[in-house]
Amino acid sequence: MSTAPAPPGALGTAPEPIVLQAYLSDLDAWVRARRLELDELDAAALAAGRGDEVASDMALALALWKAVSDRWQLMWATWDGGRVGETERTRITTLVWGRLDGTTGSVSLPEACRLSDALAAQLRAALSLMPGADAAAPRIKELRAQLERVRDQVALEPAIARDEPVERLAALLQRLAEIAERAQRGADVGGLLGPLEADASTFERDLIVGNARRREARDQLEDARELRRDLAARAAALHVLAETCVRTVEPSPRYAVPDVEALGPIPNTADALAAYVQRLGRVAAALTLAEQEYAGALAERTQLVDLLDAYVSKARSLGVADRPDLADSERRAREVLDREPAPMVVCRQLVSTYQTWLSQLDHSKESA
Repeated sequence: MSTAPAPPGALGTAPEPIVLQAYLSDLDAWVRARRLELDELDAAALAAGRGDEVASDMALALALWKAVSDRWQLMWATWDGGRVGETERTRITTLVWGRLDGTTGSVSLPEACRLSDALAAQLRAALSLMPGADAAAPRIKELRAQLERVRDQVALEPAIARDEPVERLAALLQRLAEIAERAQRGADVGGLLGPLEADASTFERDLIVGNARRREARDQLEDARELRRDLAARAAALHVLAETCVRTVEPSPRYAVPDVEALGPIPNTADALAAYVQRLGRVAAALTLAEQEYAGALAERTQLVDLLDAYVSKARSLGVADRPDLADSERRAREVLDREPAPMVVCRQLVSTYQTWLSQLDHSKESA
């Protein structure tokens, strides 16, 4: 199980480049690992005939992953290989703490990551994919860390409604203490850890979602200001992403980047604010569509490079990578993939041609 990295700084700050680089690299690793983990969980659910049982949680987990992955693409485009000044670094923290589209309660990126971690743990517990009894100690350690996160979330609850969450947390802590004591005596506590992990993950998820929803309802005017700042940062990052895409692949999507400034100042009356928020929503939808298209076009080139690398690794394992036809096919494919812009239709064909040569040489080797 992977755990999301801690965010690099508060909204409006400009962390040092080395801090941002470490965070973006760690977030990239988390996004990749979480996708593999969700694929594993989905396969396990289908194999066990329990797909319908976990369908809603799996759908939410995938939506959270997609939202975080898309936001990482924008932050990476803004990072631009480290060529960032204070403005770009501030923009990255705005993207970190701005609200994500398509997620429960319009959560921020760190909240979406924590919610994803909790959902993945809950799904693993539900599908009995956690390690066996011999791994009780690390599971107990992870539960302690999770309940500390829950304690922090409980502290954010309104004072008038805090009694029930406090009692619920106390009950979970008591159960964990009893399980830890039994484990120290040498008892097999595997059957007790699963339900506790599920309950703790459900509680953490409920607290995160509840806190996000309360914050959203607390101050509509501040929400509109935050959304507008977020959209402006996204639009600026999208300009960079679009330029990168047009420079990198051909054909490239051609979407206009909405001008947030054209919406005018935020009104301060309820009716006008509601209409303004609707317009912001349309801008957000347009940005999301453009982000997905540009990110998808760039991702296809990366996927082709990865696919070619996999074919070359297979060729080396078969001892045929240096055969003239295959080597020439690889050279040609990499040459075209490295072009700016890279003609994607030709790239697909060249990678496919390499795979065809590899299959033919493999067949010939087997026949010999």
